[in-house]
Amino acid sequence: MKRLFTALIALVAVTTLLSGCGQKGPLYLPDDTQSAPAQDQ
Repeated sequence: MKRLFTALIALVAVTTLLSGCGQKGPLYLPDDTQSAPAQDQ
């Protein structure tokens, strides 16, 4: 049982570390006005 618990903790730790890969730069919400031009129809 202890071996299963250790493997589960290791899996959660690796998943958490890998989920942060590529997440670089400041955390902010981009302005909607710059990302998409207004479509008037």
